[in-house]
Amino acid sequence: MSLPTRTGRNERDFVLEDAEFEVIRQLVRQHTGIALSDSKRELVYSRLVRRLRRLGMDNFGDYIDLLQTGPDEELEEFSNAITTNLTAFFRENHHFEYLTETALPMLQKRNAASRRLRIWSAGCSTGEEPYSIAMVLQAEMSRFAGWDVRILATDIDSQVLGHAMAGRYAADRVERVPSRYARCFTANDDGTHSIRADVQSLISFRQLNLMQPWPMRGPFDIIFCRNVVIYFDKPTQVELFGRISSLQREGDYLFVGHSESLFKVCDRYDLIGKTAFRRLPG
Repeated sequence: MSLPTRTGRNERDFVLEDAEFEVIRQLVRQHTGIALSDSKRELVYSRLVRRLRRLGMDNFGDYIDLLQTGPDEELEEFSNAITTNLTAFFRENHHFEYLTETALPMLQKRNAASRRLRIWSAGCSTGEEPYSIAMVLQAEMSRFAGWDVRILATDIDSQVLGHAMAGRYAADRVERVPSRYARCFTANDDGTHSIRADVQSLISFRQLNLMQPWPMRGPFDIIFCRNVVIYFDKPTQVELFGRISSLQREGDYLFVGHSESLFKVCDRYDLIGKTAFRRLPG
C-alpha cells in the first residue's frame, strides 16, 4: 500500500503529514480503542478526507484542531468515519448452532427460577448479529414462554445504529439467512426486506463506546463480542475482557470472532468450542 504523496492538489486534494497522522492515530486510540498501524494511513486519509470536504476545510491540521477543541459531535463523526462495520446475518454460523443446540437448553434449566435471559451483542454494526440472535430466540420461544428475554445491541457508530434500528435490508443481505428463519422478514414493495416487529421487539439498540464507562450492570448470560478486539492492542484487549468478565457469572457464555483469542488476554473463561467460551468460577 503506497503512502499519500505530498505533491499538492494536482495528485491529491489534501496532504496528510507524518505528524498529523500520528496525532490522528492517538485520537483514534483514545476515543475508540483501535490501534492503527502504519499500513492504515491510506484508509485514514480516504475516510477523513470526506469529513474535510463536508466541513469545507483545507487541511488536516485544521481538522485536528476541531477534534481537540471543538464539539463532541465531531468526535462522534470522526469515530463513525474510522470504525469498520463488516457484518452479515448468521456470520460464523457455528455460534448460532451452538446457541440453539447447547447454550439455550442449558440456560433454560439454569435460569428456571428467575425466568430471565439477557444477551449482549457488543459491536453490533448494522444489526445483522443481534437480529440473527433474535431469530434464533424467536424460533426457540416455546422454551421461554413467560420469560423476561432481552438482547442489548451496542455500537460506537451512531450511523450504523440508525440502520440497525430501522431493520430494513436489501435482498442480497438476507440471502444467507437459513430458510427456517425466512418468516422473520416481511418483503417490501421496493425489493427490500424488513425485520418483523416481534423479532425487533426483543432488542434494545444503544450507542456505546467500549472505552468509556458502561451503564449496564449485567449479568449477561451470553455475550457476543466478535471481530471487535482485532483492532485493539493487547493491553486494551486485556482491559476489555476483564470488564466483560465482570458482567458474567460462572457458566455464562462468551463468543468471539474467528480470528480472536483469549490466550494471554483473559484467564476467566474456559474454551468449550470454536471461539466459544464459558465463564469460570471466581
